[in-house]
Amino acid sequence: MSHVVKEETCDIADCDKPVERSVNVKTVIETGLKLKSELLKCRRVHLCKNHYKQVKKQMKKDIPDYMG
Repeated sequence: MSHVVKEETCDIADCDKPVERSVNVKTVIETGLKLKSELLKCRRVHLCKNHYKQVKKQMKKDIPDYMG
């Protein structure tokens, strides 16, 4: 008997690419990306590689440079 694993898709509206990472939902909302409506009350959302890159870039801009 084989075990079939369901491949998850990105939680951004109109995106059906496979999941790469998961991040906090507040972080994604702050970047301005539109989530699928049923996910607004979740704690974490799953993102594809491209959307994760967008969120990561925005997070880098928001973090002050502590190294001087």
